[in-house]
Amino acid sequence: MPVDVRRVPEVQYATLEQQGDTAQLGIWAFLVNETIFFGALIFTYYLYRMTYPREFAAAAKDAVLWCGSLNFFILLTSSLTIVLAINAAAQDERPNRMVRWLLVTLILGVAFLGVKGYEYYLDFQDKVVPIVDFEVKPGEGSAGELFWIFYWVATGLHAIHLTVGIGLVLYMLLWPIRRGEIGPAYYAPLEVVGIYWSFVDTVWIFLFPAIYLVGRS
Repeated sequence: MPVDVRRVPEVQYATLEQQGDTAQLGIWAFLVNETIFFGALIFTYYLYRMTYPREFAAAAKDAVLWCGSLNFFILLTSSLTIVLAINAAAQDERPNRMVRWLLVTLILGVAFLGVKGYEYYLDFQDKVVPIVDFEVKPGEGSAGELFWIFYWVATGLHAIHLTVGIGLVLYMLLWPIRRGEIGPAYYAPLEVVGIYWSFVDTVWIFLFPAIYLVGRS
């Protein structure tokens, strides 16, 4: 496998450093919009939670804590592995170590979706799916359904974002890394994927306590 063959920037850039900086600026601009979107969603959740504290606490007790906790640690670990992949790209002329860490990241991302899919199955069994099959439980009242609307919207959007991240990691493995375009001289595309992946992980850090820890103290 050839390594680090792209040493000349694209025609619109003076240097590889400028090309990399532009790529990072683009992903940060995109993530600002995503932060506003998820921030508004979480802010709305907390407004309703303050309005209906008992109902939300009762509803949250039905969330599958072990699934959320396992996925919390899976994503934290994946943040580490993708950083290790970037470090390997920056320091190692041989791509094997970078590829191994990216494969671990890919496996962890798929594992997260697998656990989440099983959790959704349990949610259907527990009849906590608004509109489709929802059963009001004692102590929740009708306001408890608001919690589950937030749960499905927030976790569903997060799962979509993570799926995009998995696709980006897979693309890196199958295209630029395979062609030897990522190496110590230029690894900005991998950094961009790492920034996006870390954002997805950060969103889960906020969603986890909002969904799974309410009413359990």
